[in-house]
Amino acid sequence: MGKPDLPDRLAQLLVALIALFSLANGAFMLVDPFGWYQAVGTVKFTGPPNQHFIRDIALAYLASGAILAFAVPNLATRWLAAFAGSLWLGAHGLLHVWEFATGVCAPGIFWQDAPGVLGPPLLVWAALAILFAQQKVAPAGLPDRLVLGAVERMSPGESGYFRELASAPGHALEKFKHFMPVTMHRHVAPGDMFHMTRIAATLVEDCGPCALIAAEGALRDGVDSELVNAALRAEPPDGDLKTAFIFGAAIARQSIEAFTIGDAIEESHGRAVRLELALTAATVRAYPALKRGLGLSTACSLTPLTVG
Repeated sequence: MGKPDLPDRLAQLLVALIALFSLANGAFMLVDPFGWYQAVGTVKFTGPPNQHFIRDIALAYLASGAILAFAVPNLATRWLAAFAGSLWLGAHGLLHVWEFATGVCAPGIFWQDAPGVLGPPLLVWAALAILFAQQKVAPAGLPDRLVLGAVERMSPGESGYFRELASAPGHALEKFKHFMPVTMHRHVAPGDMFHMTRIAATLVEDCGPCALIAAEGALRDGVDSELVNAALRAEPPDGDLKTAFIFGAAIARQSIEAFTIGDAIEESHGRAVRLELALTAATVRAYPALKRGLGLSTACSLTPLTVG
């Protein structure tokens, strides 16, 4: 859930294009149903125009376009909205496929319609596939079984507290999944500084497996493994990275030092960077704190802290 990269932007662009297409097509159908009927050559083969029916379909396009447009600015978090926005488009496309397969629609008509009917949902699903392939989707909306499996793969044997959340009454895990992305919010902060702060705050909590998960997150975000291992040894290099590391530790310890170090970071890197570092340091502690409360934490001294 870090700063968007080129594949993320490509996914956003695909969904944005389909949102614009759906909104434009829906508006055309709603404002000028007979004009739309004349403009789309193949629709004449379905029967005479019915302006009420055309406007009904226009509303479906407008709703799909609005939902897709809502998803675009933060697609990784709002991926479920993008999927919902594609449902009517996909159902419409499947209807055309069924009509073609059963002989209701002639092959020539089907292939003329295919780009405008099958293309939109397929492009939205392609955009979502890009995010899923990079594991850059917020867990909210994913089935609990998938989330539990992902946690187990990331840190074998450490999914116990997630399973307790899943079995707790009141949909505890579903609520927790909405919280999880905030600990990895990064948009302007440099990746290496961000993860120095994050790892430092986790080390203070003395939870070895949690520190390793934070370290693996740094590797996935492109931070060099030697730098990550130095952070795990509490030996960050001098300069901004050491400052960021000390800042994370100070926040976790609730030290007054966090004020002066935070001021220095803000002066050199800006308020937004300070906010992102403070946010990850404050929120990443929820994981070891929850494990400690459940009696499931393992001390750093009992866990080899190194990543490849």
